[in-house]
Parts: sequence; structure tokens; C-alpha cells
Amino acid sequence: MALSTAPANGNVSFWFAETGLPDPRPGLDGDLEADVAVVGAGYTGLWSAYYLKQARPDLAVVVLESRFAGFGASGRNGGWLTNSITGGRGQYVKTHGRAVVGRFQELLNDTVDEVIRVAAAEGIDAGIAKGGELNVARNRAQLGRLQALAEAEAQWPEAGTRLLDAGETAERLRVSGALGSIYHPHCARIHPARLVRGLAGAVEALGVPVFEDTPVSEILPGRAVTPRGTVRAKYILRATEGFTANLRGHHREWLPMNSSMIATEPLPDSVWDEIGWTSMDTVGDMAHAYMYAQRTADGRIALGGRGVPYRYGSRTDTDGATQPETIAKLTALLRDMFPAAADARIDHAWAGVLGVPRDWKATVGLDPETGLGWAGGYVGTGVAATNLAARTLRDLILEPESELTRMPWVNRKVRRWEPEPLRWLGVKSMYAAYYAADRAENRGRATTSPIAKAADLISGR
Repeated sequence: MALSTAPANGNVSFWFAETGLPDPRPGLDGDLEADVAVVGAGYTGLWSAYYLKQARPDLAVVVLESRFAGFGASGRNGGWLTNSITGGRGQYVKTHGRAVVGRFQELLNDTVDEVIRVAAAEGIDAGIAKGGELNVARNRAQLGRLQALAEAEAQWPEAGTRLLDAGETAERLRVSGALGSIYHPHCARIHPARLVRGLAGAVEALGVPVFEDTPVSEILPGRAVTPRGTVRAKYILRATEGFTANLRGHHREWLPMNSSMIATEPLPDSVWDEIGWTSMDTVGDMAHAYMYAQRTADGRIALGGRGVPYRYGSRTDTDGATQPETIAKLTALLRDMFPAAADARIDHAWAGVLGVPRDWKATVGLDPETGLGWAGGYVGTGVAATNLAARTLRDLILEPESELTRMPWVNRKVRRWEPEPLRWLGVKSMYAAYYAADRAENRGRATTSPIAKAADLISGR
């Protein structure tokens, strides 16, 4: 393996560095009329255009994107195509009942296979490997949370989770200090940029123009306003996730949370022989400031975590650069978890923003009177959820009494985030508390730190 050198930093993401940045598509050239205008060319927006056009080829659908398709979270994420119900099931059970939430879980399970099906049908090589998801406990406090999670998950056979002891965990993947793990099969590793680029091409092949370099400044009933012209449409769908705060009138709607990643150089077979990871599971841990990782299709470890979680005033980045201290922290974590890869060069580091609603639960909806629709707030679990959200938006427009429109995330009302400086102070103190709790637990605390419980109260989860 190579000697350590400074990694590439930013340039959107490693995923785009690996594929090369796409050639720019033309921007909007003056005013335009359509049936549906989709704002945002990430997974949510592109899947929405895809399913709408497949269902009704006669619909005039356009996609408006401020930079290029996949510039945001869709081209920067950890590549977990997983079945998560963002924010958990508990509150939904109170509002919609056990049977509906169980069905919601089954739909998200099926969504993983739906994305894989469409990728195959459209000839999109996204490096997909369905190995499942493995979340590992590495100290006694984490193990306690893991066991409690396993007991709770046992009440939801729809999720398909299974508790593994240390030996069973090592059979799948050798993580230093692993005491146990929880596994479920409804997850696949993907290459995010290859999926979003292929999806953009599939949408264009259906006759949907994707206008890039066309930032939307304001969304109004029947209108999406850009510096290059106004698109008038019966339906305007907002699919802007972490960049929603840039839209007029939406500054406090969803908080743009930052997450950072690193990717190693390709690792030799001798290292993989020590680590294992032959099933290509995606991997997380039970820390409060948790990590996430995958074994990439070209034999790297790509690993992420929070870094600096929030910029004052809901500011968002431009090119994906992350802080040197975050790179150092993630590198140290990678070497601690995978000692066999301790000498591996870090080739790339980057960051992106994800959308966080005030109650940390994703939402999808449509106001039939104004024609304004939205989907997002995935809190980092959107690679699969975007697909189900898009099919739900399709049904809200074309088949409003379908099963998908009755799921508990549809048309929820969520309060806005607090104004600054309360927003910044809250997020800063929350993550300071989580990091402090993780340090205490790594030093030997046997139970979950009360500091973390206080942080949960601050967060409003």
C-alpha cells in the first residue's frame, strides 16, 4: 500500500471523482409551461419524473436543477440502499396503528428490490451488491443498546433483523473489538453517482428535459421561479432535501445537516483476507455520533460520520470540501475499526448535506388545491426512501386513493426549526454531548451515558 499523502478533498465527492463530473446539460432558456415541474435533480426528483412519465407518457414533465444531476446528497452519500423508516416506527404506531406501520416497513423492504430492478432494466451499472446491513457494538454500553434494539426489533418480524454474537459477527466481518451486531437482509451497497447519472439518463430517454445550472429561488402555486425564466405548471414538486433552506420561505423548514466521508485506496487481497467482508454488508455502529461504511465495488473502504454537523444560518457548501480535523477523525476511526487497513492511503475526503425536519422524520405530500408537492427530510436514510417517496408523489397526483398515499409519512405537518442562534446552539450542544458520551463509553462506562439522553431531548427525536 502507498505511503500516506494528503487526500483529494471535495470536488463534490469521491463517487464523482471516480466517474468524472458529467458534461453540463443546457439550462432553462426562458419561460416554459408544463404539467409537472420537479425542483431538484437528485434521487427524489429524478425518480418522481421517471414514475410520472412511465405512468402517463403524455404528461409534460420538466426537472430543474441548480447545479447538475446528483450534485447534492444523491451524489455524495454512503451508498446504503436500505429499508429504514426515518425516525423510527413508534410515533407512527400511535397515529396510524400497528398494521399500517408494518405494511410501511414491508413497502420499504420491497423498495430496495425495486431500485435494483429498475437499475437492471435501464442498464444502470451502479455497483449494486445486496449483502444486507450490519450494525456493530464495540463497547459494553453499545452492546446494551444493541440488545435493547434487538428486543424491540423482535416485535417487528417485517424488518427481518437478527441479533449476532461476537463470533457470528466475525464470520461476516472482522471489526476490532466487536462484541455483537444486528443484521438485516434488506440493504444493498451501491455506487451513488453511477445510480444518479444512470437515472438522469433514463429520465431523459423518457422525454423529460433536465435543465441544469437553473437554480429555483422561489416556489409558488403554479410557478417555479428561476433567474433563467419561470416554469408554469399545475404541479410543482419540491425535491431539494438539504438545500431546501436556500428557497425563499423555506429557510427553517429542514435543517441542512453535514456529513463527511473518506475513501481509502483499493486494498490488496491480503487485507481483505484479514477483514473478511465478503458478503458486502453495509456497516454501521451503535455509537451516538455513529459511523457508516461500505466495501466499494473496486475494493476500497468508504467510511463516513458527522464531522462538523451544522453551519450557522443553515449555510450549505459548494464543492463538498470537509475540514482537515474531520478527515483526521474519520481516518483514526477507520484504523481503529480495521487495523489491517491501518497503512492504507486515504485517497479522497468529501462532505454533503442532508435534510433534517424538526421531528427527524421524513415526509411526502401534496396540496391538491395549490398543486405544491414535496418529499424529503430523510436524515441520511434516503437512498431507498426517495424511490418510495417518488412513487407516492406519482400516486398523489394520478391515483390519490392508492395504498401508498395512506402511509403514515404522507401529508404530515411538521413544525419549523427555531431561529438563529438557537438552531446553531442546539445542534452544536447536541453533538458535543454525543461526542462526550461516546468518549465516556469508550473509556469503559458500561451503560448509556446520561449526557446522550440529554442530547436526545435537545434534538427532539
